[in-house]
Amino acid sequence: MKTQFYTATSLDGFIATEDDSLDWLFSLGDINDSSYPEFIAQVGALAMGSHTYEWMLRHADKVIEEVGSAWPYEQPTWVFTRRKLPLIEGADIRFVSGDVAAVHSQMRAAAGGKNIWIVGGGELAGQFYDAGLLDELILQVGSVTLGQGKPLFPRRLLNPVLRLTSVQQKQNEMVELRYDIRHPGSQNGD
Repeated sequence: MKTQFYTATSLDGFIATEDDSLDWLFSLGDINDSSYPEFIAQVGALAMGSHTYEWMLRHADKVIEEVGSAWPYEQPTWVFTRRKLPLIEGADIRFVSGDVAAVHSQMRAAAGGKNIWIVGGGELAGQFYDAGLLDELILQVGSVTLGQGKPLFPRRLLNPVLRLTSVQQKQNEMVELRYDIRHPGSQNGD
């Protein structure tokens, strides 16, 4: 069981534009030609930031068009927010706030031995990292630059924290990088 941040990023390290647009990503290929189908089959619970959740709400028509329902996940999802947000009917969503460590054990129990996916955004993934709970980064790097926007992972990692474990070309416009995370003081990867 791992806690993973699986996301797409531009070459210059942004996961969305300043106004939370992902339009740049959709022109880069079909999600079914990526590692996503295999990845999501191994996921038992999700964590999502409020901006990502609100993006899902704003783009419900596109989600319905692609997957047939307004919510594309069967797994229970914890949405981290300090605000009251509308619930998507039929979705297993739990709104929470505060320390990610306090919620992580609930997520592990619900995942039933499968992985936990930090869907987005980068700051939420950073909070899991800060708590020593993030095990792996899986990055779909697109052949675009955004110049500015929402950063991939707003943390400074200067020590040998990330260990590259895999590089794969997924499509002509994408490459997948996988990194194991070595937490300070841990013995993994040594």
